[in-house]
Amino acid sequence: MREANIFERHMRRGTLFKPRREALYPDYLPDYLPHRESEIDKLAEILVTALRDEKPSNILIYGKTGTGKTAVVRYVEREMKRAREVYDSSVEMLYLNCETVDTPYSILQNIGNYFIENWNEKIPFTGWPLDKVFSVTQEKIDIWGGILIIVLDEVDKLVTKSGDDILYQLLLLDSEMKNANLSVIGISNELKFTDLLDPRVRSRLTQEKLIFTPYNAYQLEDILQERAKIAVKDGVVGEDVISVCAAIAAQEHGDARRAIELLRISVEIAEREGSEKVEIRHVYQAKNKIEMDCVSEAIKTLPLHSKILLLALALNEEAGRNYLTTGEIYEIYRNLCKRIGMTHLTQRRISDLISEMDMLGLINASVKSFGRYGRTKVVELALPYIEVKKIVLQDELLEELGNVKLQSQRKLFF
Repeated sequence: MREANIFERHMRRGTLFKPRREALYPDYLPDYLPHRESEIDKLAEILVTALRDEKPSNILIYGKTGTGKTAVVRYVEREMKRAREVYDSSVEMLYLNCETVDTPYSILQNIGNYFIENWNEKIPFTGWPLDKVFSVTQEKIDIWGGILIIVLDEVDKLVTKSGDDILYQLLLLDSEMKNANLSVIGISNELKFTDLLDPRVRSRLTQEKLIFTPYNAYQLEDILQERAKIAVKDGVVGEDVISVCAAIAAQEHGDARRAIELLRISVEIAEREGSEKVEIRHVYQAKNKIEMDCVSEAIKTLPLHSKILLLALALNEEAGRNYLTTGEIYEIYRNLCKRIGMTHLTQRRISDLISEMDMLGLINASVKSFGRYGRTKVVELALPYIEVKKIVLQDELLEELGNVKLQSQRKLFF
């Protein structure tokens, strides 16, 4: 008998999650952040002057991905909003992620529009001279007249893309306002980020520094235990599963985001299997899935000629061969380019692309001895060829290569 709806069978299966599943997403902000009490207190100690209507120091926060930098700042931001009502303070914290807000114009536009209520007066997304955006932003903050704390997350990516002019302009904005003050909190994954800054910007921006160290396995276990209590039904996740998730993440630079994501996907896999609890095998299945998703994204962003090289290696494995010499891979690559009407690169440039993909871990390139025939570099895929071929052929420029096969003599036929 046909089901009334395609989701009916899945709805009958039930779920292993509580209604607060979002607690197992990295951007969830809990009421308690285990093992970041000292960092929270240090940040509060610096920013408390804002509650007294005095300008706090600029702060630069360092730490690898997943060490709780953003979570701590957002946590303090939430507590600041509660405290300003108690102490009747005129303070605002404005969070900007520099992966999306990544130009001087967009940053000043976001700051200015935060203080403009009338939609018709909003600064447009583009079209104004930068000096006009600067002056309007300055005017609106000055009219408001409080303490503004700008949080620039991933600030190193902003500086790499657009230079440090915007940081200089923000510091200049603070000095030119009469009734308001502005402080900057920069969050960076790159410890040497300040080497990119002009000395004038560096000395003023790094008045205070906070360094977040990676979590160890025991700390990650505590974090996962807290999240699991909120998001997963009782008895679904055992301590052994928590320990394995924490151990895997601890090996990869103590990344809490990775640990949380690993636990969530493990529960999802168990749920789809119809299991009543998560087992360790589900964790390793989740690990493989996450790694494949990362690989997929890496391949999709490769230049077109690198994708063709990967396809050549995938076709080689599909034909039952394990590796190709650089000369053989270049010959197949040229034939694939000819097939889609594309001009091929030089063999020297192809060697460079092979080295780049070797460093990314997508392929393995090594020197192999062939006895009296000498030594030569051989190349093989570091990933399952079926997955690589599927991802590469998603590029619309390479779709017509989907029917290409490689004979055992390493010649193409279609």
